[in-house]
Formats: sequence, structure tokens, C-alpha cells
Amino acid sequence: MELLFYVAALVAIYSTFRVISTSNPMHALLNLIVSLISVAVIFFVLGAAFAGAMQVVVYAGAIMVLFVFVVMMLNLGSANDQEKRWLSPSTWVGPALLSAVLLGCLVHGITGVTGGQLGVDEVTAKQVGIALFGPYVIAVELASILLLAGLVTAWHLGREEKPGEVISVPKPKGQSGGEA
Repeated sequence: MELLFYVAALVAIYSTFRVISTSNPMHALLNLIVSLISVAVIFFVLGAAFAGAMQVVVYAGAIMVLFVFVVMMLNLGSANDQEKRWLSPSTWVGPALLSAVLLGCLVHGITGVTGGQLGVDEVTAKQVGIALFGPYVIAVELASILLLAGLVTAWHLGREEKPGEVISVPKPKGQSGGEA
């Protein structure tokens, strides 16, 4: 099991380095997805199956869909040129190989010589809930506020201002707000 942990950790470190070192936002997103999945594999290896499943569902699933939506909403350049570059093998071969390594780690951990047990101890959903809404409740709430602020910022950045667009509707002359 130690080997699976170290392989997943190396994949996480390498893909995270690729996230911060690439200038293409789609390459960064693909590598971030691989990084988040490798952290989920680490959770599975350590016996926190619930945390690993939540890592895949929440972060590698929902949050990454939000990030891809934001990148598409900001429309960074010509769409045809971007699609041609994103469909080239140089874009997806690296993350695909790293994902294949992680899949191999999971298959070996589930069906391997350890009797099908990835971790030693099982962390239940109740234990995670008690931890999140006990000592870490402030951190959870701050993270939710940060995500909301990021969503509002992305909406403001991606909003296209059209000529003649009126943000608020003015009241017609002769009407006041106090009349019934």
C-alpha cells in the first residue's frame, strides 16, 4: 500500500506543478483534475473512502465543471483556433497517462494482494460530518464565502456590456416610488 500512496503522491505533485507552470488555462484545468483525482486516490489508500468519494464528486466533478464553465464564459480568444489546439494530442496525452497510472493504482489496491482493502481504518460519513461541523465549521463557511465571491467575480468579468444596455430600469417621469 505504501507504493500506491507514493505513486499517487508523485502524480499529485507533478500534475500540480503543471497547473502552476502552464500558461494555457485548459491545460491547467486538465492537470488540476488529475491532481484532485490523485488526492482522492491518496484518501482511498489511507482508508478514508468517504473523503475520497467526496473529493471526486465535489472537487474533481462539480468544482472543475464550474472552472471549465468560467473559462468558456470568459472566451479567451477565437473559439475555432482554441478548439483545434485543445483537440491536439499534446493537450490531453499527459493528463491521460497520469490518469491511467492512477487507475492502475486503484485497480491494484482494490483487487491486489491486500485482500481488497485499500486502507487500514475506515472513516465514516458521521466522523467526517462531526469534524466539518465541529472544529472546522468556520473554515467550511469561509470556503463557501470564497467560492461565492469567485462566482460573482467571474460573472462580472464575463458579462458582456452591450451598447445601449441599461443596468437598472429608470422610472417614467411623473411617477414616484411612494404612490399606491
